[in-house]
Amino acid sequence: QVQLVESGGGLVQAGGSLRLSCAASGGTFSRYNMGWFRQAPGKERDFVAAIRQSGSGTYYTDSVKGRFTISRDNAKNTVYLQMNSLKPEDTAVYYCAATNSFALGSKGTYAFWGQGTQVTVSS
Repeated sequence: QVQLVESGGGLVQAGGSLRLSCAASGGTFSRYNMGWFRQAPGKERDFVAAIRQSGSGTYYTDSVKGRFTISRDNAKNTVYLQMNSLKPEDTAVYYCAATNSFALGSKGTYAFWGQGTQVTVSS
């Protein structure tokens, strides 16, 4: 079992930046592909970004390309999401998740989830 704990959310003005962290424990972190998802009120949980075990491959939904960067530090069992040029439409609860699957964009393939961290972007 892998336990995931997100941190770093908060309230920021449009155009600002936040860095989310997700600390993993209870498993071999480097064996998992990691993803970030977000869920706005009344909406589905959507894919944001993902990174492969070694960090060699990263993937983003179109709306965050060029603004968000996913990275990982396998020595620290942590995955990060650097979010720049934030927009009000980025407001959501952000979740990190772990998977052994190669289908990184589908939330159904992720076996382990964190509890989420709220990101609120004011206009």
